[in-house]
Amino acid sequence: MEHFKIPECFYRVSVKALVLDREGKFLLVQEENGKWELPGGGLDFGESPQEGLKREIWEEMGLRVTLIEEQPSYFFTCTNPHGQYIVNVLYKTELEHMDFTPSTECMALRFFDAKEALDLKDFYLNVRVFAQLFGGRNSE
Repeated sequence: MEHFKIPECFYRVSVKALVLDREGKFLLVQEENGKWELPGGGLDFGESPQEGLKREIWEEMGLRVTLIEEQPSYFFTCTNPHGQYIVNVLYKTELEHMDFTPSTECMALRFFDAKEALDLKDFYLNVRVFAQLFGGRNSE
């Protein structure tokens, strides 16, 4: 029997909020550096995805979450700006309101459709990957 070594593998897991408006557009946040990002962030060790998402939304935007679905809507991998592989897990999320508190991780909020997001000049790679998935799923 042939033995093979499985390469070591590590993905930083980010839980992201899929917040939709009435037209079916998704929410992005603009960080202090001008780049657009999905709301949410890294899952801390021992946290459930829902706990992590509530914490991240509060830390970044000062907003309270009213609903997070139990199962994710999207799961995908990509690389971060440092070339490290990350996984994004998106959960449909509802917020109490949109009156956010600005922070370095959230200077602005805006809803986008897939084409509008792909036309942005400054965004993280995970936004591109998500917009392509979202556009493909919603164009059928």
